Amino acid sequence: FLWLARNGFSPHVASRRLSGEPEAAIRDGFARLFAELGVATDANDPVALTVFPEMDVAADVPEITEACWGILGKSPESVMCASSRMVVKRKGEAHPVVLACTLLPYDPRFELGRTLAEAAGAVPLNHPHCAKFCVLGGGACSRG
Repeated sequence: FLWLARNGFSPHVASRRLSGEPEAAIRDGFARLFAELGVATDANDPVALTVFPEMDVAADVPEITEACWGILGKSPESVMCASSRMVVKRKGEAHPVVLACTLLPYDPRFELGRTLAEAAGAVPLNHPHCAKFCVLGGGACSRG
């Protein structure tokens, strides 16, 4: 993140809200962090900082069939994980990893390797969050 911000990129940040946690508190915390790091990212900009709602993996979610894509006017290639990757450095881990999606930070099926080259392959849309948030909900980690 710092390297990107300091080298002319405008990285977008995604976070997850936990039950009962006010979004304003999350944005305030990121604003302090960005200020401490000397990064110009605006924590109050919903594009620069996307705050996801708490997601329930046990929730009943409809299966997305091939016919659904046509009904929705979408394609698997239009979902963000088809072309974007997230680099995550977990606490206590020696190295960052590349993930298909920030909504799935601990699901090993969506950990694609330690390099962008390793993560260049297709991503299966077989998680409830794929259907509920991204396909049906139109969610994305960034805009633009």
